[in-house]
Amino acid sequence: MLQLSGQDASFVYLETPHTPMHIGSVGIYDPSTAPGGFVRFKDILKFIGERLQGARSFRQRLVRVPFDLDHPYWIEDPEFDIEYHVRHIALPKPGDWRQLCIQVARLHARPMDLNKPLWEFTIVEGLDNVEGLPPGCFALVSKVHHAAIDGMSGVEMSAAVHDLDPGMTPPEGEDQWGPEDMPNVADLLMRSYFNSLRQPMKIVETIGRSLPGMAKLTASVSKGDVSLANTKMAPKTRFNAKVSAHRVWDAVPFKLADVRAMKEAVPGATVNDVILAVVGGGLRKYLDDKGELPVESLTAMAPISVRGEGEKAALGNLVSAMVVPLGTQIADPLERLRYVHEAAVNSKEMTNAVGARTLADYSQLVPAGLAGLAARLYTRVGAANAHAPVYNTVVTNVPGSRVPMYFCGAKMVAMYGTAPVFDSMGLINPIYSYGDTIAISFTCDRAMMPDPDAYADALRHSFAALKAATMDRPAPVAEAVKPVTAKKPTAAGRKPAVKQGAA
Repeated sequence: MLQLSGQDASFVYLETPHTPMHIGSVGIYDPSTAPGGFVRFKDILKFIGERLQGARSFRQRLVRVPFDLDHPYWIEDPEFDIEYHVRHIALPKPGDWRQLCIQVARLHARPMDLNKPLWEFTIVEGLDNVEGLPPGCFALVSKVHHAAIDGMSGVEMSAAVHDLDPGMTPPEGEDQWGPEDMPNVADLLMRSYFNSLRQPMKIVETIGRSLPGMAKLTASVSKGDVSLANTKMAPKTRFNAKVSAHRVWDAVPFKLADVRAMKEAVPGATVNDVILAVVGGGLRKYLDDKGELPVESLTAMAPISVRGEGEKAALGNLVSAMVVPLGTQIADPLERLRYVHEAAVNSKEMTNAVGARTLADYSQLVPAGLAGLAARLYTRVGAANAHAPVYNTVVTNVPGSRVPMYFCGAKMVAMYGTAPVFDSMGLINPIYSYGDTIAISFTCDRAMMPDPDAYADALRHSFAALKAATMDRPAPVAEAVKPVTAKKPTAAGRKPAVKQGAA
């Protein structure tokens, strides 16, 4: 048995029927590279089954302490069944990008069973009419609960089911996995009692580690090295209220080489700064077109991995975060990039002063029962509608492989991300890079964004404008990589699509 950290457990407590707390990806594969030129579902089951030992999350399930008196535990599931976790569906004809967006949104909106290992893979066949892809491609839509992984450990889980060649060679070594018995209630309560006795010491230790960082931050502010000017609540937008049970999803990939070239226009700027500026420009256009653009800058929470070199395969979340203004109040794209870069540097300095790992440790100090109760009450009373948000959206960057990856012999041709939204934060932008592309995916509450195609177009417009400004050339129509720019996607959430069961 392995107990969840306070940070991991918080994602369990935040789970409601309207706010499933799983993250995931959408990989698209060309089966022509597989042996025989095609992939059968039974081959996929066998392929995944041979690689379950590559990540502990595959066969571990939650056991919750009665009344949530303490954080839950992971045990090796004695009833594990791979066929429950790997599903198979097909798009109806014509099998285009819009249909895939609707299906991904529908799958992502459904909560997982918390009494089973917290992952699901859905094979989606029938991608026969997506420009830039050969007919017969399929998608792998993955869902993994955020309590089990963060973005970096999710890469480890993905690596377990991907090869560097199409040969499908099984991993070396015998699978040593074995199931565990379910713990009894008395054992869980006893563990909870002893953990509560140690809690005061944990509080003292965490506060003690943070004091030098607080002193360093105070000194940095006094000398003017760090500014507190942007440390305030974010402006209220349509994305910062109580969310519904329905989702929309889309993704817009760009050339990674273009992003790297664009960052050179501002000394010291990073790829992340460029992406944040593009998201800021996209949000500016989307809200401005609706007459809802706030005067103040919107802000984004950007997760920071604190995973050490020896912790890459560890379960759960080892992340802290910083909040960065997106420059949505700035019309000029190059000036927005400068603003975002300076704000990001300042935010990093603040986080580094206190210590990202120390900030993450503070999540351990909240009593389990209180954390669960607070999360449920927050949702039940609709508190998100009554206060200004801490940040407006999340932009999380997940680095991917630079070399081709293969799943059951099929070559991956694209990779996108999905992520959870919750009350007061109804829009999240996972950034996935793969090969020579970097993609801005987004998941949003459907009531908040009934027209995801408009936001996707706003991101393309923002990217094109920033590229023109940084490379000193007329703005192209849009420099996105196929297949996403295929036949302009309508929406997974536009009103007519609702009748088709879009989630």
